[in-house]
Amino acid sequence: MGNVTVRKLDDEVIRDLRISAARRGVSMEQEARDRLRQPLVRKNEAEAAKEDGKPRWRLKASMEELLALGRKLEKPVDHKAESDALYDYLDKE
Repeated sequence: MGNVTVRKLDDEVIRDLRISAARRGVSMEQEARDRLRQPLVRKNEAEAAKEDGKPRWRLKASMEELLALGRKLEKPVDHKAESDALYDYLDKE
């Protein structure tokens, strides 16, 4: 394994790293290792998704998707019928 030395880190970066490590119960060094590994893992997951064809979660919404949240429904929702259907489903299990 290789070693990397990073000099002149901001005090705020070190403080955040220390707090994050303490919350997880690991050393600052381990926290730094894990954080450095994360972008590489995500890149490899994206490549794997392309290869195996499995869909992955998309964490960013498009502008159209966000605007659609504020649009009115085409027809009103019958809340009683929906809740009755839910309770019927739960009673079956």
